[in-house]
Amino acid sequence: MRRMSLLNMLALVAVLLASRALPAAAAPRPITPFDFTVPPVDQILDLHGDPSDPNLVVFMAGNQFMVMNALMAAFHKAHPEISRIFYETLPPGIVARQMRAGGIRMGNLVVTAQPDVFLSGKRRMRVMQREGLVAAPFAYATNVLAIEVKAGNPLHIESLRDLGRPGVRVSMPNPAWEGVAMQIERAYRKAGGEALVHTIMVTKRAAGTTLLTKIHHRQTPLYIMDGKADAGPVWISEALYQERIHNPIAMVAIPAADNVGAVYEAAMVTKVRHRTAAQDFLNFMKTPTARAIYRSYGFGQPPAARKE
Repeated sequence: MRRMSLLNMLALVAVLLASRALPAAAAPRPITPFDFTVPPVDQILDLHGDPSDPNLVVFMAGNQFMVMNALMAAFHKAHPEISRIFYETLPPGIVARQMRAGGIRMGNLVVTAQPDVFLSGKRRMRVMQREGLVAAPFAYATNVLAIEVKAGNPLHIESLRDLGRPGVRVSMPNPAWEGVAMQIERAYRKAGGEALVHTIMVTKRAAGTTLLTKIHHRQTPLYIMDGKADAGPVWISEALYQERIHNPIAMVAIPAADNVGAVYEAAMVTKVRHRTAAQDFLNFMKTPTARAIYRSYGFGQPPAARKE
């Protein structure tokens, strides 16, 4: 026993001496992914970051996509310790199905990351609350509708009623996927009654002059630029963004009497995995910095802020 103990002690000393002689391990180099984005064959516009090992996951209604670079940069500046953020900007109906299913498939890609924070319109948020998927939300921004048309407005579209004309091809969100479709239908109803709703959503759809989308914040401007559609109702922030990046698209404003608004809300999901980071992000969404970024892209202030 004494001989074995001595041998073990000598072996331990040898290991310690050897370890002291080794150079310190170099810090791992940051990964720079190989960029293989080939529009329109291989590109994913609404999934951002690395889903494999995030320390914050955010799912949000896709019509906020134009805000996200500035918003996430400002958040990371405030919280540099939260460096691995994965977020999605898909339509809220699709995101809700992804959360229920536990993942999403896009072509051959499967993503199983689940959110810590969910951002959407008020109506969708109430559905998620009833299903027990999110905690109590708060409002952080608002929006109203506008019409996107081809630059120069060659068909002289001036109102929602003009979208009912037989020769006007309309890009319209699919009610099965996108909650904004219901708000647009409400605006049609205000502008032209049930007759206008039926003309655009039934008659023209059967005739092939109303085209339904699944990701309207991406498809509607593309349909117009590609000559597949002449006009499409969108959130005003989306129309302003197309003008901002100098795409050949113009905006037609909708008067308040015919318009419909939206309130955007944020909430922590009930099965949150990164609670501290999620709470930091929710707190950030209440700051003047976050509100100023949204305002710079055409969003309105939340109802509570307007009362202050």
